[in-house]
Amino acid sequence: MYESYMQRALELAQLGWGRTNPNPLVGAVIVKNGRIIAEGYHKRLGGAHAEVAAFLNAKEDVAGGTLYVNMEPCSHYGRTPPCAKAIIDKDISEVVIAMTDPNPKVAGRGIKMLKEAGIKVVCGILEKEAKKLNEIFIKYITKKKPFVIMKTAMTLDGKIASVSGDSKWISGPSSREYVHTLRNRVAAIMVGINTVLVDNPSLTTRLDFGESRDPVRIVIDSKGIIPIESRVINVESKSAVILATTTALDNEKEKRLIDKGVQILKLDGPRGHVDLLKLMDELYKLEIDSLLLEGGGGLNAAALNMGIVDKVMTFIAPKIIGGKDAKTPVEGLGIESMEDAIKLHDISITRFEDDFLIEGYVKGALCLQE
Repeated sequence: MYESYMQRALELAQLGWGRTNPNPLVGAVIVKNGRIIAEGYHKRLGGAHAEVAAFLNAKEDVAGGTLYVNMEPCSHYGRTPPCAKAIIDKDISEVVIAMTDPNPKVAGRGIKMLKEAGIKVVCGILEKEAKKLNEIFIKYITKKKPFVIMKTAMTLDGKIASVSGDSKWISGPSSREYVHTLRNRVAAIMVGINTVLVDNPSLTTRLDFGESRDPVRIVIDSKGIIPIESRVINVESKSAVILATTTALDNEKEKRLIDKGVQILKLDGPRGHVDLLKLMDELYKLEIDSLLLEGGGGLNAAALNMGIVDKVMTFIAPKIIGGKDAKTPVEGLGIESMEDAIKLHDISITRFEDDFLIEGYVKGALCLQE
């Protein structure tokens, strides 16, 4: 019975995708006399937490009920008051928790508060599922860096564009719609300058259902050559545009970009490139907890080389285009020995009409040669 109610809490938590960043996704269910009497979830950053939302939605007095929540109730004052205190004040008799708060500064304190108040606490129900749901928050709060997803789409023979550079469209409509769902979930999307020059994308979210939200749009441009008329700069959107560049950026060009509302981050790295490690630190300071990398082969290689990629999502379309000079998802000079290959673990495969999506997590990311 614990599992079924916790599964419902996890389902509710997912309704907050893309709206709670950098807070976690949390859902809550209150059960009394074998019936669900209240449900709630964290809808947006700064809004009521899941437990409080459930209290507000209660059909009857929650005193004596059992609260199911997929993450340990908070015990500190942040943007909102501590939920553990609210639970105690509502005279809840039992709290069932999927996972403890991963924040090392607060982990376990909420549970301790509840137990000291005489409330029965059960932990670890559907813990694996809860951790996967909040993998972004776990990385962000423990490593103080955004969770990076490298997304690519390629043909069956491993090409991301034809020899002429044509890349529209490798994957099918269903796959592309799912990518926009991902954009709607993450805090930011990142591409390299070559993608801007070749494809001139807007990097916005376009969904046929629900409310679309554009992620912060980040362009890696070491030399500062991005055209002022680029769509990513000029398209109407509430989301910010960040240009990650170096001191090679022309002063006059910088002023024009700032006038356009572009935020400039100058991060000099080796050989005149943008320092991606420093960029991750800066994005953390901006409370950007997640990043969808939709770069070309060069930027993907650099990201893997610097060890910033956490998860890889590759769409494979049943098409063959050939061409020894056609672009591939990861370029650079590559790794010489198979035993040094970057390996993925926890692999899953999902079908989107004719396409297949392979997902996995980077394991022991070794350096790619440049």
